[in-house]
Amino acid sequence: QVQLVESGGGLVQPGGSLRLSCAVSGSILRINDMKWYRQAPGEQRQLVAGVTSRGITNYADFAKGRFTISRDSAKNTMYLQMIGLKPEDTAVYYCNADVVRFLTVNNYWGQGTQVTVSS
Repeated sequence: QVQLVESGGGLVQPGGSLRLSCAVSGSILRINDMKWYRQAPGEQRQLVAGVTSRGITNYADFAKGRFTISRDSAKNTMYLQMIGLKPEDTAVYYCNADVVRFLTVNNYWGQGTQVTVSS
């Protein structure tokens, strides 16, 4: 069994910062690509940023320059540092990972963490 658990969400004022974490646990051989998604009420889930097992990153346009994705492979943990937060960043943030177990690769989602940007 594999679990992804996000943490670090909360209420922050516009211009503030948050650091989200996603810890992967279970019977894991290796973690390939890891990604952060977000979903605002009434909207589709959208990709925020991704990081490969080699540390190559990519960002949605809205995240460039404000968000930084990283991972600690030794801890099976991914992070999302967010600065300059805006009200439109309010959403539930989900982590997603391709996890190698035995001879198979499966995609897993976390339960989400709420980020609210409001004064």
